[in-house]
Amino acid sequence: MSQFFEAVAVNDTPDVPNYNVCPTDAVHTLSYQRGQRWLAPMRWGFIPNWYKTPTDGPLLINARAETIAEKPAFRIACRERRAVIIASGFYEWTREGDTRLPWYITRADAAPLAFAAVWQEWRAKGTGGDLFRTAAIVTTGANAPMSAIHHRMPVILEPDDVALWLGEMGKGAATLMRAAPDDALTWHRVDKAVNSNRATGPVLIEPVDD
Repeated sequence: MSQFFEAVAVNDTPDVPNYNVCPTDAVHTLSYQRGQRWLAPMRWGFIPNWYKTPTDGPLLINARAETIAEKPAFRIACRERRAVIIASGFYEWTREGDTRLPWYITRADAAPLAFAAVWQEWRAKGTGGDLFRTAAIVTTGANAPMSAIHHRMPVILEPDDVALWLGEMGKGAATLMRAAPDDALTWHRVDKAVNSNRATGPVLIEPVDD
């Protein structure tokens, strides 16, 4: 691996498979730098360059498509540091009273999901400490079916759109920040065990009765 993506202690190799990826976990990302694509781990949770510590402000796991170009935390990254995070599925929750009910969401065609993301390097100023390579998933308003579960959804890229999002094909990435087609996704209820960040294993994505 090139010095561009040198190993750093805070970006350990992600666990694969991981059925319960949580904020601050390492995830695999694809980016385009120095004329080629790079596959490298990043921390899920974007750290703006003005943070004095990784916990100096809100944990930025998502970036809203509607405001990403204006928000100080993301406006440079959305132009210069875009990435793709690959996953087999993701969770969202509905509520039944005080109970959070988890749903596992995948592509209807069973292909992997490619989430649009932005990334940032961060190191505490003047410390020479660890380098954090961090990412946030871009989200947009949910399509009609998905809105039954949540009002927002990740920006999901089609395979032919990955090169444009990464910046390999010039400008135009902003046109990709839209909801997936209504028939793109499918979902089912899963066990509430996934509500704990300690839960692991493939049983977390198995269907349960509503």
